[in-house]
Amino acid sequence: MNTPIETKERRDMDPAYTWDLSTLYHSDDEWKEDLEKLGELTDRAAAFSGKLTDAASIRAFMDAETEMEQKIADLYTYAMLRLSEDTRDAKAQEMMSIAESRYTAAVSRVSFASPEILSLPEETLREVTGAEETKPYHFNLEKLLERKPHVLSSAEEKLLASFGEVLNAPERIAENLQDADMTFEDAADSKGEMHEVTQANYILLQQSPDRTLRENAFRSFYKGFRGHINTFTAAYAGCVKGAAAEAAARHYESSRAMSMADEHIPTEVYDNLTESVRKFMPAMYRYVKLRKRILGLDELHYYDVYTPLSKGSTKTWTYAEACDTILEALKPLGSDYTDRVKKAFADRWIDVYPNKGKRGGAFSSGTYRSNPFILTSFTGNYDSVTTVAHEMGHSMHTWLSNHTQPAQYADYTLFVAEVASTVNENLLVEHLLGKTTDPAERLALLNQYLEGFKGTVYRQTMFAEFERAAHEMAERGEGITAESLNRVYKKLVEDYFGPELVMDDEVQYEWARIPHFYRPFYVYKYATSYSAAIAISEAILTSGEAASKPYLEFLSMGGSKYPLDELAHGGVDLRTAAPIESALRKFERILDEAEKAAAELGL
Repeated sequence: MNTPIETKERRDMDPAYTWDLSTLYHSDDEWKEDLEKLGELTDRAAAFSGKLTDAASIRAFMDAETEMEQKIADLYTYAMLRLSEDTRDAKAQEMMSIAESRYTAAVSRVSFASPEILSLPEETLREVTGAEETKPYHFNLEKLLERKPHVLSSAEEKLLASFGEVLNAPERIAENLQDADMTFEDAADSKGEMHEVTQANYILLQQSPDRTLRENAFRSFYKGFRGHINTFTAAYAGCVKGAAAEAAARHYESSRAMSMADEHIPTEVYDNLTESVRKFMPAMYRYVKLRKRILGLDELHYYDVYTPLSKGSTKTWTYAEACDTILEALKPLGSDYTDRVKKAFADRWIDVYPNKGKRGGAFSSGTYRSNPFILTSFTGNYDSVTTVAHEMGHSMHTWLSNHTQPAQYADYTLFVAEVASTVNENLLVEHLLGKTTDPAERLALLNQYLEGFKGTVYRQTMFAEFERAAHEMAERGEGITAESLNRVYKKLVEDYFGPELVMDDEVQYEWARIPHFYRPFYVYKYATSYSAAIAISEAILTSGEAASKPYLEFLSMGGSKYPLDELAHGGVDLRTAAPIESALRKFERILDEAEKAAAELGL
């Protein structure tokens, strides 16, 4: 088993392995001083109220709004990063609260713009949208016109914007409860030694070969969630009902329709995903059965689904070794790409190791004027390495977009957000598979590959079904209770894992620990992105520059086109189910290889 890295207080961490936030602000005091500039920029943009009558005034407003939004992003992102370092830090909590309040106030003050522009006569709107003066914003204006049936009056938009902080409260409540307030009982291993259970190390404990430790950590972890399940239910119900209320106010048929309309994604994409994955359920059941057989278990429980399938996966990496391995794996993307990744490692874009109070999970975040920043909790196992590669994909997508597009088009949509990260993951595992013929090591890597599919295609689609069910409850006027959410989640786990999995009582509470549910209808995009990434990474490995060139162009597009059009440029058409089913067939082929490796090992 990997030995968990000692969790230290933030002040005791080696600065060489913490991120350098100076490309945003050199200090909290500098951040505080910049708050005043936000007020000035907001005043400048808000002064256009009632004056958006032609191309010249609309162009001037959009320039002012873009500058204001950049300042908001700087202030908000820095506060979020500081709070992520230690969620118990009162000063960082205060900064985050201020940033959220200022963000809400600023957005509220410019909320007049969309309804004011859309109230112009049709002829004027056409002139504005095609005018040379507004050329830098033509795509944004086209998207605005598409939203016309769903944009409210100026007064109504201002009122709705003023509720932004309140509507975000459920996510903040769940996040604080999970990251800052919840504690878990220590878990005993088979020798009676006790192990700390935390948000950061839970999955690591679930990967232990010591089944007693896995079970006890599992029971401890979900005992904690069970003890707070009503609070989590209230928080999530608030999120769901808030989305449903906004969708109704904006005249959408559902919160799902509202979420997908923002990115111009037809509902068929969502439905193609769930239907295709259900069609390939036998492959998932086959994997669960293989896992049970290799582990030599009479019964497979939920605390058995993460543990590696061979001893080869006990390999560990130092952080330096992880960086070198990632750079080697990414070589097919070209030297410009890998040189930028080297700079990211050298310039401390990454907050590497866990510390007490640190936000759980991992992410990449940055602003137009800063480099991206990566939060991770590196422990030395394969998951830690692939997490760094994954988040570096996000960061490179952000960096290329920021350095190719103007500020108003730099942000790519959530629909394509997981493609770059998953391409990096796939290149990493293919690189490692190409370096070994040892059946045990191959089985370990193939297991990780299969786990990627299980976690990103099957599991995220299962989450998508749960989310759809929860929102439909609200839209039908049904009560959202802990019992109803638990029941839906448990049934989905049964459907997705099949008859070989023993359903422990704790499984029904897992939904409460999924933070992405607070960003409605986001999770399905992991599965569609993963499927697109499979197609792209395979093309890169077989066709080289002929595939990597359009892919890097895709990464440079930011939000300058609709996401389905951007992906088509990169070589993937998600308007059909073909990429999903192609990815699932790749899952079956990897499963074939895993079964072969297991047979060679006599398993």
